Amino acid sequence: MDVTETRGIILFSRDHKEKDKLVKIFTESYGKQMFYVKGAHRKNNPLTAALLNFTEGVYFGTIRSEGLSFLNGAKEITPFRHIQEDIFVTAYGTYILNLVDAAIEDRLYDPHLYGFTHQALTQLDKGADPEIITNIFELQILQRFGVTPQLDHCAVCGDQKGPFDYSSKYGGLLCERHFDHDPHRYHADPRALHFARLFMNISYEQINSIQLKVETKQGLRQFIDQLYEEYVGLHLKSKRFIDQMQNWSQLLLKPQRAPEGNNIKEDTPPTSEP
Repeated sequence: MDVTETRGIILFSRDHKEKDKLVKIFTESYGKQMFYVKGAHRKNNPLTAALLNFTEGVYFGTIRSEGLSFLNGAKEITPFRHIQEDIFVTAYGTYILNLVDAAIEDRLYDPHLYGFTHQALTQLDKGADPEIITNIFELQILQRFGVTPQLDHCAVCGDQKGPFDYSSKYGGLLCERHFDHDPHRYHADPRALHFARLFMNISYEQINSIQLKVETKQGLRQFIDQLYEEYVGLHLKSKRFIDQMQNWSQLLLKPQRAPEGNNIKEDTPPTSEP
């Protein structure tokens, strides 16, 4: 079979036998592919750096429609160094890549998701707030799980001004006048819902720095967790680690370095249009 070249992001790797590896790569041109790498543990193997977690590069090898593909080499290797070196950022990066792996089938061509994943990792690597970068990713990847919560307006009257709450019964928002339509609504933080509405449609290219209050972040986390629990039912180890990490991160976490550029600050009331 012909050797194929494609850009890709390492999703994960695991040892195979004594000297070999199985490496899963999210390729731009062929979707997720599992590659067999012979002699990966051999000393001075030129592929060593290209197979590290949180690495993007141009990979070439034999790509098969069934079974394992075979990796022959790589070039233009670009590590996401900050993600690799910071245990906290690593946790969020791992969770994002786990979501990618769970959201689409192997070998499914999805260049938009590839680009979105690249943008998320780039933002993490630049030092943007990992919680918010992850929130944006979680909300926008929901559609890959077949979930499209309506966050643009009240599901009953179409009003676009809040405060809102979320209703599973209506599959979307309820404005304050229609809270009584669903006694089992989420009782979500209106300010968190305001930013969830914004994050559902925002592009990573539009933001370089995000500043939200701790309470709003907590409200966002709770709302997104409720959505995933109800509609997706995904329980990833990387997500559980992040949840546990919150209990001790404040003791060790260094302040995030904020890149220069456009800012999103929590200075907009939740009743306004995002």
